[in-house]
Amino acid sequence: MNQRNPAISKGVDWVMFWLYLLLVGIGLMSIFSVTYHDGDNVIQTFLGFKTDYSKQFYFFIVSMVLGLFILLTDSKFFTATANIWYAVGMLLLLLVFPLHTAVKGTESIIRIGGFNLQPAELMKVFVNMALAKYLSRVETDFSKPRSQLIAAAIVVLPALITIAQKETGLALVFFSFFLVMFREGLPPGYLIIGFSLAVLVVATLIVDKDVLAIILTAIAAGAIYILRRQIRRSRAVLFVIVGIWVGCVGVQRFVVPFLFTKVLAKHQVERIFSLIGKENPYAALNTVEGEEEAAPVKKKDTDYNVRQSKIAIGSGGFVGRGFLKGTQTRFDFVPEQRTDFIFCTIGEGFGFVGSAIVLGIYLFLLLRIVTIAERQRSVFSRCYAYGVASVFFFHIAINVCMTIGLAPVIGIPLPLISYGGTSLLSFSIMLFILIRLDADRQMVLR
Repeated sequence: MNQRNPAISKGVDWVMFWLYLLLVGIGLMSIFSVTYHDGDNVIQTFLGFKTDYSKQFYFFIVSMVLGLFILLTDSKFFTATANIWYAVGMLLLLLVFPLHTAVKGTESIIRIGGFNLQPAELMKVFVNMALAKYLSRVETDFSKPRSQLIAAAIVVLPALITIAQKETGLALVFFSFFLVMFREGLPPGYLIIGFSLAVLVVATLIVDKDVLAIILTAIAAGAIYILRRQIRRSRAVLFVIVGIWVGCVGVQRFVVPFLFTKVLAKHQVERIFSLIGKENPYAALNTVEGEEEAAPVKKKDTDYNVRQSKIAIGSGGFVGRGFLKGTQTRFDFVPEQRTDFIFCTIGEGFGFVGSAIVLGIYLFLLLRIVTIAERQRSVFSRCYAYGVASVFFFHIAINVCMTIGLAPVIGIPLPLISYGGTSLLSFSIMLFILIRLDADRQMVLR
């Protein structure tokens, strides 16, 4: 008799499971604290599927049921169907265009009855599986540019479709999968190029364009002078320097203006310039197709969410005002305080201590995922685990920095805590698949 899996609990990482329950519990408590009204019957409102915390509770029940099915599934199922799920996800993303419902500026949601489905959230799970599947193939030689381009296409294609649906924040999450590629051997030169490009974009926003062009030219001239001996031996060095200079100037003069006038929505551009303390120079040119013309957004309106969020967190002090005692969050001064800005709810209610504990739990979760990744025999399982860690890290870092004014508001949830059915389902599925793969960590999956 085959006794390989005599019980569902065999091999399950219970530390991961309890961390999951703890974070979901914190999320339910936080959503309850900002949406509960005095005098409401707690039991009835929790079971009535009318309040946000009630809906989140039922989504948690659904997530647990799906998690049970995942734990009962053979690990080989995920490798065998990874590409199929990726195709299903791409189909759902494409169906958004004819079936979408516009919700708060985004066109990435399909409304099914009273339920909003956001395929871009689920696509994170499918991309992770497909990327892990490709990187684990015996015939994949990741040192070759062809393999690198295919892996990049798996990630970038759904990101571009998501951008077209005006969901730039979630689209950026897909690029966290490049961390998995670096773990699997992507040359660090790509990381240097990506970081340099990010610095150039930031410099373009901060420094006057003519001054920046002069600086770039001076740097190129300095490089030519320093490398003059190598240039005498090989003209290719000169062509490389000139090519880099042309590329940098091209990004500064053409790519960044195109990005800020034709790709990003007007409110997103305003938030970015509000963060760096400058007026939007592209305000008159920001004409994204399909976006209605509106009066210029004042800076005080643009950063209203962040200012109220920082006031809420600051008012919490060291130990917080207490559960259900916050004024900023209880009286709806902070917009989106149950979704994107839910961290300020924790900060006001439980202060620095509570915020530090929540961040500590997240840190422990990330370290646990990395530990799980490194003990896998299967390349598929290792790549998948690092993909989970990358997505969680990106969401946590950006969301928290967003609420305290250190990052632009791009609208991504705090994992397992922010309100949102599709978000909770996607993060739950992602973690339960990881737990299932880790339970069979001695297997070599292909």
